[in-house]
Amino acid sequence: MGHVAERLARAALLLLTLAVAACAIQFTLHLAVSVQDLLERWIYEPTVIAAGLVCMARGFVGRTERAAWSLIGLGVVLWGVGDTIWTLVYADDASPPYPCISDVFWLALYPPVYVGFLLLLRSRAGGLRRSLWLDGVIAGIAVASVGTAFVFHVVLDATDGSKAAVATNLSYPLADLTLIALVVWVLAISGWRPGRSWGLIAAGLLVFSVSDCLYLFQTALGTYVAGNSTDLGWVAGALFIAWAAWQPGQEGTDRSQAAWVLLLAPVGFGFVALGVQVYDHFERVDSLSLVLSAAALAAVIARMAIAFTENMRMLARSRSEARTDALTGLGNRRKLLHDLELALASGSGGLFALFDLNGFKQYNDTFGHPAGDALLARLGASLGRYVAGAGKAYRMGGDEFCLIWSGRHVAPATVVEGAAAALGERGEGFAVTAAYGGVVLDEAETSSEALRLADQRMYERKQGSRTSASEQSTGVLLQALAERHPSLGEHVHGVADLARLVAEELGLSPDEVARAQLAAALHDVGKMAVPDAILDKPGPLSKTEWAFLHRHTVIGERILHAAPALSYVASIVRSTHERFDGAGYPDGLSGAAIPLASRIVFVCDAFDAMTSVRPYAGALPLDDALDELRRCAGTQFDPRVVEAFVSVYGAVTARSAATAAGASFLRAGAALAG
Repeated sequence: MGHVAERLARAALLLLTLAVAACAIQFTLHLAVSVQDLLERWIYEPTVIAAGLVCMARGFVGRTERAAWSLIGLGVVLWGVGDTIWTLVYADDASPPYPCISDVFWLALYPPVYVGFLLLLRSRAGGLRRSLWLDGVIAGIAVASVGTAFVFHVVLDATDGSKAAVATNLSYPLADLTLIALVVWVLAISGWRPGRSWGLIAAGLLVFSVSDCLYLFQTALGTYVAGNSTDLGWVAGALFIAWAAWQPGQEGTDRSQAAWVLLLAPVGFGFVALGVQVYDHFERVDSLSLVLSAAALAAVIARMAIAFTENMRMLARSRSEARTDALTGLGNRRKLLHDLELALASGSGGLFALFDLNGFKQYNDTFGHPAGDALLARLGASLGRYVAGAGKAYRMGGDEFCLIWSGRHVAPATVVEGAAAALGERGEGFAVTAAYGGVVLDEAETSSEALRLADQRMYERKQGSRTSASEQSTGVLLQALAERHPSLGEHVHGVADLARLVAEELGLSPDEVARAQLAAALHDVGKMAVPDAILDKPGPLSKTEWAFLHRHTVIGERILHAAPALSYVASIVRSTHERFDGAGYPDGLSGAAIPLASRIVFVCDAFDAMTSVRPYAGALPLDDALDELRRCAGTQFDPRVVEAFVSVYGAVTARSAATAAGASFLRAGAALAG
């Protein structure tokens, strides 16, 4: 139904456009009198009425802005009816009555158009700043003051007769000037970029009202001639309004305008109002014009005050945003350094503490970045509530938080431990805690020194906590593995010692050596889930049993992720059975894609297995096991790791030459490690 109505409306608008074009040609070229009479009686007034009806149809068909378009269209129809009555009844009368019935219909245009125009504005121009509304007031009053100074003054001087005639004469310019002021007001609050629909309706009302003012002005001076461009303005204005009603979409006012353009409007119309005041010194204007121009100037002053206030607020807001963390709402690093300098300068003591979240990376990797951001926001809010009234909380960035405590005298340890508790959260599958370091502000002279001390103490505490937690967790898992299968307990200790020696031979850093050793000690922890029937089977494993055994590295990874202190070696354990040529498991990694620590553990694990008695095979001699490593270098093993292993073997055997023949390399390695 809506699409059909829209197509019919556009067809009607095209016909009306052709009718207005015909009027324009006649009023410009002044063709035969018969053509003039045809246009005035059968095209001119029907076109105005039809334009109003098309506009009203938009109100009845559309789901939005019904009242607005219905009222505007009604106003146009009423004007067209009044003009039709004038043409049919009074046009040929040498002395028509004044006022007459046509004046009633002509003046009836304005109330519904005013109301409809304001309803349209309310539905489309929401969210405007006060300054833009005031720009509209300035523009409207300034234009009204100019119109009053010239048009109204001339009409007033030419007005005589009965009270009804005087009232009617004065009603027209006041109504037209009010309508012009409304249109200019809307153009101003739109930032002078009204969009297609607003532009058409503004053009229509302006053309209509300006034509009416020109008619009144020319009539008062006795210069009006029927059938000229003034008459064309009325029918053209009605057509513009009808086209505006059927524009697609209901765009709001576009206020993305340059600041200088927005400033130019109130200043420009302020000068217009000032010009009226200056003109009055040379040529007296009506008192109403002076009052309106003075009001416009007062509005300009108010506009400047509002602009100044808005700019100050924006400046304050930008300063606040520059010192606020967007995610948590806490102070950021810049705010922290500023407040820390003030706290140190005051000499009133206090406490500064730095916090780093443990387990946050694992949480982020497991649940995703949006969940990680939500967690940081919750923890930031929790810290903010903890220090409320006694200090300030900050987010340095990432998962680092800070506080400055300046409240009641509480033991520093109590404050920091309470804040760390506020920064902790536990749930199914995760635990986030906070490592911390605190500084009493009397200990530092500068903010840099306070940050350094807090960071140093936090790192020491974090390392100590990690080492302790790691040792405890490792001990528990290895004891559980030894209880489950005693031979595995001995095996992993030997592999761990060998891995440490090989990692040192490869020149790895102390942290990387320790990581490789820990991964080697825990590389078989997933075998706790493998049945004894598979681990102790004397013969070859079946395809199904191999598939079950191959899962032990993935199981081991999951077990280690469950212990936050050991999660940093979980990925290494997962890859300890990846082959250098990509034929390993569980992910089929190859070459450098396999973590170096995993490649080290793989070589050490294979050598220890070959030189130990297994349910399905005896132990190989040490030299044979070394030959097997060399043979498989480049396919199963990393050649560089095999080379380092052989070098370590040579060093160990050289230092163990006094031991009995046939002593295992594993024991020699363990002796060297000790």
